[in-house]
Amino acid sequence: MKKTSTRLADGRELIYYDLRDDTVRDAADRRPLERTVTTSQVRRDPLLGDSVAVASHRQGRTYHPPADECPLCPTQGERLSEIPDSSYDVVVFENRFPSLAGDSGRCEVVCFTSDHDASFADLTEDRARLVLEAWTDRTAELSQLSSVEQVFCFENRGAEIGVTLGHPHGQIYAYPFTTPRTALMLRSVAAHKEATGGENLFDAVLQRELADERVVLETDHWVAFVPYAAHWPYEVHLYPRRRVPDLLGLDEAARSEFPRVYLELLRRFDRIFDGRGGGREGAGEPPTPYIAAWHQAPFGALEEFDGVTRDDFALHLELFTIRRTSGKLKFLAGSESGMNVFINDVPPEHAAERLREVASS
Repeated sequence: MKKTSTRLADGRELIYYDLRDDTVRDAADRRPLERTVTTSQVRRDPLLGDSVAVASHRQGRTYHPPADECPLCPTQGERLSEIPDSSYDVVVFENRFPSLAGDSGRCEVVCFTSDHDASFADLTEDRARLVLEAWTDRTAELSQLSSVEQVFCFENRGAEIGVTLGHPHGQIYAYPFTTPRTALMLRSVAAHKEATGGENLFDAVLQRELADERVVLETDHWVAFVPYAAHWPYEVHLYPRRRVPDLLGLDEAARSEFPRVYLELLRRFDRIFDGRGGGREGAGEPPTPYIAAWHQAPFGALEEFDGVTRDDFALHLELFTIRRTSGKLKFLAGSESGMNVFINDVPPEHAAERLREVASS
C-alpha cells in the first residue's frame, strides 16, 4: 500500500491509498474554495447523560446531485470534484460538512472506488483489503489527536438509510467522548467480569453463538452470526476469533482473510429479498440498504468502567438492514424511538437460516 497525503483548496486533508507503490498523486485542487467554516459543538444531555452534536452548517450540504455532478467521482477535465486526480483506488478526506470538528472531534469521508455505479460488494479482494488498511491507518492517526476518544468507521448504503450521495463511500467519525452504545457494552463487560471472577463477556457471547443455530459463516479467523437478541430484521455480527480491541490489533492472518468473508456477507445481503447477487442497480428489488459499523475500544481513560481495560473490549463489525421484507422497511416508531425498546419482526434464527440459504455457489 502507498499512502499520499495532500491538501484541498480550502485546506482540508486528502489522502490517497494505492495498491501500486509507483503511483504518483500530484494533481492540485483547482476549485476556488474558501476555507471551510464549521459551527459544530457537542452538548451533553443532563437527564440521559449522553451527548448531541449540533452542526447547523450541515443544512447546506450536497443533496442527491445528478451522477455527472457527483463530488466523490474523480476530477475529469473541467468537471472538478473533491478528488483532484482523474482516478483513484481508495481516498479519504476531511468532510466538507462535518458533524464534528475542531475540539469536538473530526469527520472524514472514505471513497471505496472511483466507479460511481459500483458498491463495496463489487470490489475485488485486493481493493477490499486496501479499504481495511485505510480504516486501520486512519484509526491509528485519529487516535493520536488530543480531541479524540473513540474512532468509528462505518458505511451507510442506500437512500432508505438517508444516504445523500450515491457514490460508494463510508465515513469515519472521531468522537471526543465514549459513545453511549460503547459505554453500555463496557458496563456490561464490567458487571460480567465481576460476577464471574474475571470471565470476558465478549468471549462468552461468541462461544454461545458458535454453539447455536444462528451462525451464518465461520472461517479460520472470523465468525459471523445473527445475535440472539438481534434488534434489526437482518443483522449480522462479524468477530475475529482472536479478541482484539481495535483494527490495529488484527494480525496478518485475520487481515488476509477479512476481504473474502466481508464481501461474501455483503453479497448475501443483496440476495436476501429477491435472489439477485451483486450490488448494482438492476431489475427487481433495489440493492439492500444497510449500515456497516465497526465497534472499537475507546482510546480514552476507562476509569468509570470498574476493572475494565481496552483489552477487555472485542473489535467487531455489525451489519444490518432496515428492510424487513420485500418492499417494506422497519421504522423506528414509538417503542424504539421513544423508549429505545426494539421490536423485531424477523426471528433471529429465521434470519440466520435465510443468510445461509443465499450463500455464493
